[in-house]
Amino acid sequence: MNIYQELKARGFIYQETDSAAIEKKLTSEKVVFYCGFDPTGNSLHVGHLLPVMAMRLLQKAGHIPVALVGGATGQIGDPSGRSTARNMLTKELVAENVKCLQTQLARFIKVENGAAHFANNNDWFGNLMLLDFLRDIGSKFSVNRMLAQKSVENRLENGLSFLEFSYSLLQGYDFYHLNKTLNCTLEIGGQDQWGNMVAGTELVRRMYEEEREVHCLTIPLLMNPATGQKFGKSIGGTSVWLDVERTSVFDYYQFWRNCDDNMIEDLLKKFAMDLPVEEAIALVNSGNINRAKEILAYEATKLAHGEKAAADAYLAAGCKFGFADPEKKIPTTSTIYQLDEAAAKEDSIPSVTIPAAEFDGEGLWIAKIMIDAGICKSSSDARRLIQGGAVSIDDNKVTDISLKVKLVDIKDGSFTIRSGKKNFRKVIVG
Repeated sequence: MNIYQELKARGFIYQETDSAAIEKKLTSEKVVFYCGFDPTGNSLHVGHLLPVMAMRLLQKAGHIPVALVGGATGQIGDPSGRSTARNMLTKELVAENVKCLQTQLARFIKVENGAAHFANNNDWFGNLMLLDFLRDIGSKFSVNRMLAQKSVENRLENGLSFLEFSYSLLQGYDFYHLNKTLNCTLEIGGQDQWGNMVAGTELVRRMYEEEREVHCLTIPLLMNPATGQKFGKSIGGTSVWLDVERTSVFDYYQFWRNCDDNMIEDLLKKFAMDLPVEEAIALVNSGNINRAKEILAYEATKLAHGEKAAADAYLAAGCKFGFADPEKKIPTTSTIYQLDEAAAKEDSIPSVTIPAAEFDGEGLWIAKIMIDAGICKSSSDARRLIQGGAVSIDDNKVTDISLKVKLVDIKDGSFTIRSGKKNFRKVIVG
């Protein structure tokens, strides 16, 4: 299949301005395309990765990605998909977030020898004169058309500032600037960006006397059927980050390993990019869904954190919980096939050190231990988990939310605290 057909087969296309024209461009020329990311934080999470995977696939086919991190638009905040305004970030914080996101994006996109471009729209908006922008760009936008956009319409009842209302103009200008400077002719993004993206294609055409062929396509939102949430949240409801300081490699692997069975084929197609589409389907139909989930977790972790980190996480998890296909009966082109399960050790199991002094006297409250260990975020979360019978210490179930753990209760200077079957930490008493 050609690259356009592969995008379709992997489920990356939701809306597009002209399917025939886009397929022709992608199969007959080298296309410069872009995707934008708002630096509202200093790390991407797995919910951001769908367009990144599409960028990676397009680059693999020979096209040139532009990863635009919005140092200017990040100071405003995109109203799309939100019921209230975002918190305003300082310029300094936005600039720092831009650097962090560019570093993370470089893990997924090749940047050597002009294979990709990284851009920050503050480079062109920072010196733009307001009157020039309103006269040259604002005159090309219809307020009636902007009010009809879902991202605007959904906010009118609760209130929408002019600041956020202007976001569409800025995103449209991004496309125009990249078209003028890099000959960028395609924008990709999430399905909630459709209105802003179409505004960009129309602006590019209006800015030139001659016809300019530019297009956009959106990627469908990925929803977890078990929770009804956007994909990217752990069972506890927290985001799964690419920053290892916020989500360890082991926890990142476990997130993918524990994904809902009904999502595995779709996730393999989208996040195990080195596996052919046919193999993704075959793995799910192999009769061993847990092996398919192991391969998904390994491949997704390999992309985000590297092959060694993925191998360590896979072997550590298998040592703790068992391997789904120890005899390697199910064929796969994944490099997971080369790993030696017999050499598995628990070295990569996440741990946390809590000072011994905190266990002195009456002992340390179980909820505080759970929060410090990263098992949950709050004492109310701890209460809910304990009341649900999900928490244990060294395989002994915890039933009392008022439990306090004392030094005399701890053997060999450490213990394992667990919530459910797969969320656990080794607590080292320092």
